[in-house]
Amino acid sequence: MAQLGARLNGIQEVRGSIPLRSTNSFEPAPSEGAPLVMRTEDVRLWRYELGGGWVALAGKTDEDNEVLSLRLARANDWWFHVHGCPGSHVVLQGPEGEEADRATIKLAASVAAYHSKARAAGIVPVSCTRAQNVSKPRGAKAGTVQIRKETTLKVRPALPEPAA
Repeated sequence: MAQLGARLNGIQEVRGSIPLRSTNSFEPAPSEGAPLVMRTEDVRLWRYELGGGWVALAGKTDEDNEVLSLRLARANDWWFHVHGCPGSHVVLQGPEGEEADRATIKLAASVAAYHSKARAAGIVPVSCTRAQNVSKPRGAKAGTVQIRKETTLKVRPALPEPAA
């Protein structure tokens, strides 16, 4: 009975919303017609307004990177990560149906370079692709992804200027 109580402490009821992260452990509802319950936790992200309705989101941990890259990112969002070095995954999201200009894409790449171990470097190569080309290899640890159709941008690590 104590084990059941301890197990139920971390379970939160989900009604009409999608959790940001789960342990993929669904438990049967106690009665027919009741909603499913799922373990959830909050995702922690840095958020940068880039102007023109564009926003760069960067994960703070491996788990946050995974949720951002594989669950929150829409198929046509841009995805960034510094090439060959640990760092945050960055997703560029904008108004539906609009295409980001080159300057906005480079600014999001600069955010990815800033949130990496290469922050102090001069010019950093950053991999860039659409979020639909990002996937997780089977059995890989949290935050590990594989990408296809990448382009490499060379940028200086920087954060966008705060809006006045």
